[in-house]
Amino acid sequence: MTTLVFGHKSPDTDSTGSPILWSWYLNEVKGEQAEPVLLGEPNTEAAFMLQRWDLPKPRIIDDVEADAPVVIVDTNNPAELPASINSADIRAIIDHHKLVGGLETKGPIDITVRPLACTATIMVDLMGDDAAKMPEAIKGAALTCILSDTLEFRSPTTTAHDRDVAEKLAADLGLDVSTYAADMFAAKSDVSSFSDAELIRMDSKEYEVDGTKFRVSVLETTAPGVVLDRKASLADSMVDVAKEDGVDQVLLFVVDILNEEATLLVPNDLVKGVAEKSFGASVNGDAVVLPGIMSRKKQIIPNLKV
Repeated sequence: MTTLVFGHKSPDTDSTGSPILWSWYLNEVKGEQAEPVLLGEPNTEAAFMLQRWDLPKPRIIDDVEADAPVVIVDTNNPAELPASINSADIRAIIDHHKLVGGLETKGPIDITVRPLACTATIMVDLMGDDAAKMPEAIKGAALTCILSDTLEFRSPTTTAHDRDVAEKLAADLGLDVSTYAADMFAAKSDVSSFSDAELIRMDSKEYEVDGTKFRVSVLETTAPGVVLDRKASLADSMVDVAKEDGVDQVLLFVVDILNEEATLLVPNDLVKGVAEKSFGASVNGDAVVLPGIMSRKKQIIPNLKV
């Protein structure tokens, strides 16, 4: 039976590329049948990665069947996974986020959770000497994932090891890291074809703080003005998205990759309070700039207060 390999809903580059990496390893090195799949449409940067390296877009699934063998990557949060995940046969988890709890397995499994910036970095490590067998397209996917999750080494989640792995991959591929990353970020910043609701959900995770449920959305871009020009309509759409998704409030952070700061939209007093209590910000309007804030995992989620 084919093992399905997938990451979280609203797949970003790492949750698109890492299933491809690990499926290649299972198929070509371990001799097991595996298929990468997605839990939604990939974002524009992930789509760039697929096109740049001529990789087929994995098929999109809505749920998993009972007892279906699966490998979960880039998350361990049931809220970010198919509704029937606990009825599947979870074979392994490979992740770089904190443990959330709530997943059930049918027996002992392989779990690898490491404090690195990217799941793809962990996978290269797990492959060991077999990583040298990766074809160019798989190396390209791995490089794209690492540069994406580290924001070309700007993110505070970046480790020296993430950088070392990425630079070795780039050298193997004959690529200049800065030039390639600029192409990636340009693709990520092109959001003109997306509705406000699609933008809000594009890179988004649910998180609860003292009984208040948030959808914490991050838009990483080299052109923040393009997004912030839609501030009013985005604020209106945040209300609808919150109702549809069963959360109390959407928090939307527009991360300026080049200036290394985030702008938080402030549509109401609840978000104003979150900004002041969580980040020590002084709010005077419908948005507030948070210098140095770039990582949801390391700087936003751990600091949220209501």
